[in-house]
Order: sequence, then C-alpha cells, then structure tokens
Amino acid sequence: MARIKLERDLYDRAAKVADTAGYASVDEFVSHVLEKELRNITGGDGDPEDEEKLKERLRGLGYIS
Repeated sequence: MARIKLERDLYDRAAKVADTAGYASVDEFVSHVLEKELRNITGGDGDPEDEEKLKERLRGLGYIS
C-alpha cells in the first residue's frame, strides 16, 4: 500500500468527517472519496483507456509528471 502526505489541517478535518460518517479509519474514508472522484473524472470503472485519460488530465494540471 502506498502512502500520501496530507497537511495536518486537512487530515484533522478528514478524521472528524470519517468518524462522524462511520468509517473505520481516515485511510478508508480517503480511499472511498478518492475512488468516487476518480470515477467522476473518468466517467468509468477502471478501464485502461479511462486511466490513460486521467493520467493525461493530471499531467495537464501539473499533479504528475
């Protein structure tokens, strides 16, 4: 499993929401939110072509190189 870094304030906010919403952990909450957003952006369910479109979009936004 890969790890990402979050600013402390963002992590604290995510922890409060995760607890309130009944998630077992912040990791579970963040994974759920990220998966949902990836589906929204790609309009798909993990198709390799959708993944490539997402990578190109993230490159264009400067998030990945």
